[in-house]
Amino acid sequence: MTEKPQTAEPTRPFMDRMLRRKEVEAITGRSRSAIYAGIDDGTFPKPIKIGTRAVAWPESVIRAWIAERMGEH
Repeated sequence: MTEKPQTAEPTRPFMDRMLRRKEVEAITGRSRSAIYAGIDDGTFPKPIKIGTRAVAWPESVIRAWIAERMGEH
């Protein structure tokens, strides 16, 4: 028996891009203090710790937060 070569590309898992604070500021239009005030009062997503002194947000979470805001108007 001869094996057929596989032509299908293996499925790659979805990799969510991590956004640092400066990118989040640029995408959302919110300042650093507004982002952290929103985190404190529960109106903005919490970041994920990616290092001892570094945090980031999954891009999908920030895009979903923006979509929610747009749906409110």
